[in-house]
Amino acid sequence: MSADTDPGALGRLGSRLWFYSNYHCNLQCSYCLTESAPGVARRQLTADQIRDAARDGRELGFDSFGITGGEPFLHDELIEIVADLAAQAPTLILSNATVFTPARLRRMEAWAGLPVEIQISLDHPEPDVNDEMRGPGNFRKVVEAIPRLIDLGIGVRIATTLEDPENADPDEMDRLCALHRSLGVPDSHHVVRPIIHRGRAVGNTLGRDVVFDDFEPELTLTADGAFATPFGPTVRGGRLDTDLLVTRATAPLSVPVAALMRAAGEAPAGDDARTGIR
Repeated sequence: MSADTDPGALGRLGSRLWFYSNYHCNLQCSYCLTESAPGVARRQLTADQIRDAARDGRELGFDSFGITGGEPFLHDELIEIVADLAAQAPTLILSNATVFTPARLRRMEAWAGLPVEIQISLDHPEPDVNDEMRGPGNFRKVVEAIPRLIDLGIGVRIATTLEDPENADPDEMDRLCALHRSLGVPDSHHVVRPIIHRGRAVGNTLGRDVVFDDFEPELTLTADGAFATPFGPTVRGGRLDTDLLVTRATAPLSVPVAALMRAAGEAPAGDDARTGIR
């Protein structure tokens, strides 16, 4: 098990280009950064926006892609989008793993041989404790989905989000690690991270406070603009936080790249937007 108990330190732009494919979700987790839920407005990037940015990103030097939300698999064109992106570079999808119907899994067979990984949220080894944060039935659906994904040849990672990772119960963590190993996920594919005091976590008095300098700059595109990190486009009380917004412009990609470099204090000389990405 690896531990990521700090969101990151400021440095060069991360080499992964992130997309918030959509904001809506079938769950309503207590610490969700974006206040995602079934009833939220369906703000999402179009397939063409994602494909165009991915193409530009490869030209600028990004070497991988990440897709998050909301629940990305609720985007109608996600499976086709991922096939296109993964044909260019390794692609990581963050998912709650609760919407993998047999029909959707059959469509995902199109990813065979492509460098696709799905990072799945699993916070506790006991179903009732896990589901307190994430909703009834979450645990069961997750543990059923993981072997099915592995059988399809899709890489699976586990993300555990805790209020205080440094002081987590050792016995509980041992049981959680034993569980993910039994499902076919090795320790090297398990990350533990803290709840961030943004989004719905604020109203529930959960998580740790963070500022810009706590994050490694990772360009993140959304329907609302470009942010400095995937932790950035948070929503509180239905209102978008803009403290980590670097520009409303998302195209051409060189515009948000340059804006994030300026915000991070690493603007290159001249117009070479490749600096700090490769």
